Amino acid sequence: MSGESFRFIHASDFHLETPLGDLDHLPPNLREGLATAPRDAAAAVFEAALATNIDFLVLSGDLLHPVAAGPHGMSLLLDNFEKLHAAKKPVYWAAGIADDPKQWPEAVPLPPNVTLFPRDKPLSITYERAGRAICSVVGRSSEGRSSLHVPGFQAEINDEFTIGVGYGSADANALSAGRLDYWALGGAHNYTEIEGGAPAGAIQPGSPQGRGLDECGPHGYCVVDVDAEHTARVHRVETDCFRYCHETIDAEEIRSVGSLRNLLGQKIATLANENGGRHLLIAWDVSLSDPEMISAVGDPVELLRQVRRDHGNGNPAAWTTRLTVRPPKAYPKSWREEDTILGDFLRASDKFRKSGSAAAKPASAKDAAASGGQSRQINLMPFTEEHAELSSTATTLLGDLPAQHRDETLDEATLLGVELLRGGKPSWGRKS
Repeated sequence: MSGESFRFIHASDFHLETPLGDLDHLPPNLREGLATAPRDAAAAVFEAALATNIDFLVLSGDLLHPVAAGPHGMSLLLDNFEKLHAAKKPVYWAAGIADDPKQWPEAVPLPPNVTLFPRDKPLSITYERAGRAICSVVGRSSEGRSSLHVPGFQAEINDEFTIGVGYGSADANALSAGRLDYWALGGAHNYTEIEGGAPAGAIQPGSPQGRGLDECGPHGYCVVDVDAEHTARVHRVETDCFRYCHETIDAEEIRSVGSLRNLLGQKIATLANENGGRHLLIAWDVSLSDPEMISAVGDPVELLRQVRRDHGNGNPAAWTTRLTVRPPKAYPKSWREEDTILGDFLRASDKFRKSGSAAAKPASAKDAAASGGQSRQINLMPFTEEHAELSSTATTLLGDLPAQHRDETLDEATLLGVELLRGGKPSWGRKS
């Protein structure tokens, strides 16, 4: 088979109705950029599509929820659709769940260059250039499912390069059975390639801008080049203005540098270099597997303030969204064997853990301290009786600690006790 070469952009999951998340504080120098980041990234897709060497634009779902995004979001789409119409460039749009065609206002017609595929059946369109058929585009909008119904894309197979446009996940075997050359899919917020799904690729390009710590790494769109022999090359183009990073640190890394603050500075410099001058939104997960390194960490709350001050105000900025220091699971044998209050405390902690129990709802704080009960529930309510200033909400939370937080609470309590008994400054909570 031979024909003419062509190029198109494949993008999806703009989610113009959704702001960036996992932020407990908005630094003043980043507020405007954070607010406009999703729109800026989506606009970059349209700017690239307006380039003269792009034949058409393929959009595979979840661009925006019209009601939630409001006029501001809808105008971005419509204005750019109109620009592409003026440039005589088609747009092929398979809607997902957020941008369900039923949500689109009837009073707001789409420009004639935009094909919004129907939900109930596939629609096949032949893209022509100078009166000659170049390729076929077969699309179908989602019926509200997060998985793709491949049999719903049955269409006439011809010798032209055929692009399937849909929304949702599917396995490679099902996609390959569709006998299409390229699957342009949506629904995944991170770039996903389904190997073996189609000769030229079965790809979910992800959102042009990550929204949270579960969407770390580069975000953008795909440019697909197809030559006259129907051989395709897919290029990823990054458009994210802010990049989420989730970094883990162990005790050995801290030991090699001497302090956690210095280590964070080194890692931030590396991340800034690796991510091409973008603003970074970083979560740190620090594992204190070696209790001897407790002093090298210091107070996580104060450390968070320092790191934000040192690195969060630049351009580009590296803003720490979260700093989690995980307490040791075990302490040195020599500490436990000491004939001191610290030794007594650690031995009691070990015994408590091995029993798999917390105090069996003792009548008072004094009884709780002395009890070796066998209930698996941690009941902190008795301790609130000696603190009348606590609110009813606080006492309720203390008295109803979820079972899944039991080990975490024991780790926190043991670390606090160790810090106090070894003469250190307690941090009063390792998560910041």
